Amino acid sequence: MNVLPVGMFETDLNGRLVSADESFRALALSGGAVPIGSAPWANAHPGDRAAAELAWSRLREAGEPLTTSFRVWSAQGKMVWLRLDATPKRDLFGQHLGYSGCVSDFSEEQHQRQLSERLTGLLSVSPDAILVIDRHGSPTFTNEAARTLFGVHDAVDLVREPAMRELLQTMRDQIPREVLATPRSGDWNGEVVYRGPDGLTRTLSVTVYVQRAADGAIEFWASQIRDVTTGKHLQAELAHQATHDALTGLPNRTLLLRTLAEALDRARHRHQQIAVLFLDLDRLKDVNDNAGHDVGDLLLASIANRLAAATRPADVIARIGGDEFVVMCEGGIDEQTALELADRVRQALTGRLMLSGIEVDLSVSIGVALSNPRTPLEGTAGDEAIALLRHADTAMYRAKRRGRSRCELFTEAMMHAARERKQLSVSLEKAMACDELRLAYQPIVSTHTGRMVGAEALLRWHHPEQGLLMPRDFVPLAEESGSIVPMGDWVIREACKDARAWLDAELVERSFSVHVNVSGRQMSEGAFVERVIATVRELDLLPQQLTLDFDEDTLYADQPTTMRALQTLRRFGVNIALDNFGTGVSSLTALRDYRADILKLDGTIASSLGRDGDNDPIVRSIIQLAHALDMEVVAEWVTAPDQLYRLKMLGCDMAQGYLLGEPCAAADFAATALARRK
Repeated sequence: MNVLPVGMFETDLNGRLVSADESFRALALSGGAVPIGSAPWANAHPGDRAAAELAWSRLREAGEPLTTSFRVWSAQGKMVWLRLDATPKRDLFGQHLGYSGCVSDFSEEQHQRQLSERLTGLLSVSPDAILVIDRHGSPTFTNEAARTLFGVHDAVDLVREPAMRELLQTMRDQIPREVLATPRSGDWNGEVVYRGPDGLTRTLSVTVYVQRAADGAIEFWASQIRDVTTGKHLQAELAHQATHDALTGLPNRTLLLRTLAEALDRARHRHQQIAVLFLDLDRLKDVNDNAGHDVGDLLLASIANRLAAATRPADVIARIGGDEFVVMCEGGIDEQTALELADRVRQALTGRLMLSGIEVDLSVSIGVALSNPRTPLEGTAGDEAIALLRHADTAMYRAKRRGRSRCELFTEAMMHAARERKQLSVSLEKAMACDELRLAYQPIVSTHTGRMVGAEALLRWHHPEQGLLMPRDFVPLAEESGSIVPMGDWVIREACKDARAWLDAELVERSFSVHVNVSGRQMSEGAFVERVIATVRELDLLPQQLTLDFDEDTLYADQPTTMRALQTLRRFGVNIALDNFGTGVSSLTALRDYRADILKLDGTIASSLGRDGDNDPIVRSIIQLAHALDMEVVAEWVTAPDQLYRLKMLGCDMAQGYLLGEPCAAADFAATALARRK
């Protein structure tokens, strides 16, 4: 039996059923019998029955039609919404007889209404501005965020708001033509710039949905607008931080390589050269250690400002490391111009600065490398940028090795030498493990008695391919890589072991002292002093039977850790010797400021004794000054009898050189010592 979508019913004056059709039974009673004397909503959800009774009572008092709704379970077990409409029945004389009405299923409409209410509630509290506009440009819905964005309190005011009309026009101008021209509904996402009523410019992320009718006419526009200004600023700030140095604000290595690659790509097409200047500050670590990192940071900031003043406006300046700066020059620069610019920069960064009341000596080493547009270094511009920077770095290290505070132009010979140094550095790391290091000992003799009072331990490397290598060939590499620390510990321990063996065999006197060269890098290690003292005690040596030699460069660095280590070792009893005296710019300052037990006169000063009498007063003065400071003097490079005689006459205490004995292995030195004892 077909059931109509509308069920009819009649009630008495009290609103109780007196009749109902089959459609009413199917809709309101789930197909059950009509409960005569019951309310039409007798089968409704319990929560809805009370509301319907209340509405009916109001109807009786007012005598007006009733419209209400309630939920019932259908015969299929599904909850449906029914709408009930009832009107009073009257006779010809106006006498109230009861009510007649109908029920209809409006579940779909109710669901749509509830969904609309929920969506409206959700959109109302959304942090994004929601704006719905009809085809005539009038807002039909706005949420609180939209009204706040446009600076109004009521949606009606939006119609008169110039900022909204300007934004709508901007959005319309940016929406692609195909979205506006198509007869179908469509959407668009993009960003627009908007100046609000407060005068601030914002970046808005906008999503626009265009709803069209069947005939293609626009029914409404719906827009979701999000203020992304803060996010854009944060994104820009993060991007800036990722590509710039935080201290100086200069481009960092990442941005430099990108910029350099772009410049190289342009230079290839224009057949021009690019110059890269690689700058490294000399002794920045000393500034940080002595004056503090705050002063070091001020120095770096000052360097950035001085670089900007010393270079050309189009040059790119970057800071790519702690004390490393790079200047990139393009625009038809040649070798001569690049070197002139590098020297101008060097002079601008050389001298004394006053930072926070502290005087800082500043100098810089610069390496210069130029690209060749005809023969690129690598395949891509990015690869060539890395290679060009590496070449400039190589030239900078050459400048440092040749005395600092100078400029060097990269050559292929440098690259070959750098490659060899790299290979040698790798081999050096394996030298100790492979037992390739050896010590040679050169006697130190008293000029007055002729007795052997000490020996200097000289390091040798028996390279499996290159043969015997002297310290000058590999010690600088060890200094750079840091392997000088374990290597230096090994030298001290081996020298002390050999001295212990000679003392036990009574080949040397108890006043004998073994001399070991120590670098500033070793001294900067916090546990250096403890390791030296532990070695001396373990081998049962007297502290004065070990002498540690330091050159003037180590003392000139003036690192607090070095000075404290020297003082601690000297208090323990280890002899401290100032090596190669007379070759540095701070010779007299070193004598005045740093207490030592022994002064080693550099061989270049004493070598002319016996041939040039003019040197005698200089040597005599140095010896007398050392004695006045309670220091003994050792003359190095003694090669002739007359030289030894003059040193003795001038008051020199000890001598060392090929005249007195060549460097030899421990076993050979023991044999020599035995022969001297006999």
